[in-house]
Amino acid sequence: MGKDYASAIELQQVWVAADATDATEIAAALVLDITDEGFLIDVIAVQPKHQGSGAGRMLLELAEREALRQGFDSIYLFTNEKMSENRALYERIGYVEYRRLVLENRTRVFLRKALR
Repeated sequence: MGKDYASAIELQQVWVAADATDATEIAAALVLDITDEGFLIDVIAVQPKHQGSGAGRMLLELAEREALRQGFDSIYLFTNEKMSENRALYERIGYVEYRRLVLENRTRVFLRKALR
């Protein structure tokens, strides 16, 4: 959770969704990257009070459109094994688990979605 967002803004593709009633408030954020594995959703985060508003889904759809626009046939992301609600959402919208990586104090689950 210690991401260097100044560096991300400089080097990655960063998108934000504003609050519908207060455009100065960020409701959700998306960080995209291109890696050796393909087109990555590096960060998708929704402020707690905006969860359930559709902001996260809108940013996921934007990420998929961007991956296609930039010539990718799939998109991938990773999450903590313990984030069962997030994993269930990703699987409902077409992401498929393809790898697990056991780290020192957590297990990272990788999921990919075919876009074509």
